[in-house]
Amino acid sequence: MAHAHDHSHAHGHTGHHHGPQSFGFAFAVGVTLNSAFVIAELVFGYLANSLALVSDALHNFSDVIALLLAWGAAWLSSKRPTELHTYGYRRASILAALVNAALLFFAVGGIVVEAIDRFRSPAHVAGPTVIWVAALGIVINGATALLFMRGRDSDLNIRGAYLHMAADAVVSFGVVVAALVITLTGWLWVDPATSLAVAAVVLASGWDLARDSVNLALDAVPRNIEFADVRDYLAGLDGVADVHDLHIWAMSTNETALTAHLVRPGGSDDPFLHNVCDELSHRFNIHHATLQIETCREACRLAPAEVV
Repeated sequence: MAHAHDHSHAHGHTGHHHGPQSFGFAFAVGVTLNSAFVIAELVFGYLANSLALVSDALHNFSDVIALLLAWGAAWLSSKRPTELHTYGYRRASILAALVNAALLFFAVGGIVVEAIDRFRSPAHVAGPTVIWVAALGIVINGATALLFMRGRDSDLNIRGAYLHMAADAVVSFGVVVAALVITLTGWLWVDPATSLAVAAVVLASGWDLARDSVNLALDAVPRNIEFADVRDYLAGLDGVADVHDLHIWAMSTNETALTAHLVRPGGSDDPFLHNVCDELSHRFNIHHATLQIETCREACRLAPAEVV
């Protein structure tokens, strides 16, 4: 029986530049700009009597909290393993994604309740003030989203930050349009209607984040990896007669681990094991692989594949 561990994990991780060192500046800028914008929206939304602007401010405040959580989780993920937490604190990023999704849904509920109340009691809205403040939001949220764009496909935590900011830019655009319509037509119902549209955009942007973060928390195979492709690759290796006890799960929002038993009657050596680990890293973005080689098919109590 032989054991191999992919020691290139740390190199592969830093080679992709995902983590607090890469996105610390983006988080700092995003938190600062959005905190200032939340205050501006609340003040001018109250002065302009605009529910759409106040609703957007509450949503943006949840985004500030989300950015802080994502930033903290990214920092925790970089901490070294301990004897108690042998994988370190990498899964903190998954917990942050879960909390961020919950914040999105909480914001949606608050916006919907307020919008329904405003439908019942329409109020005058100072259109020009709303237009200028929301236009500023387009610039701030759009610029912040661009800071996270390069990491959105490889890190669920970064994707969550990107989605928050991109959705906010779209929402701010909708608020500008609504204020223009109210100014030109006097249709006060457009303000709460826009708030409901804001809620719909927030819900849509958060749904995938919630689904993916829940799946990762339950140790599901990350959605960018096809389990069957990995299994077929391992089964097709030279001398491998069978693959069982194959597990693929997320260690964090941007790191994937794998364990597997390979039945190889001819045995194994270090070059074979290291080559397989390198291929898993390059082909499937799995940087933390542990392989157990067995020379006898009947020897393992975890065979066949469906046994867990």
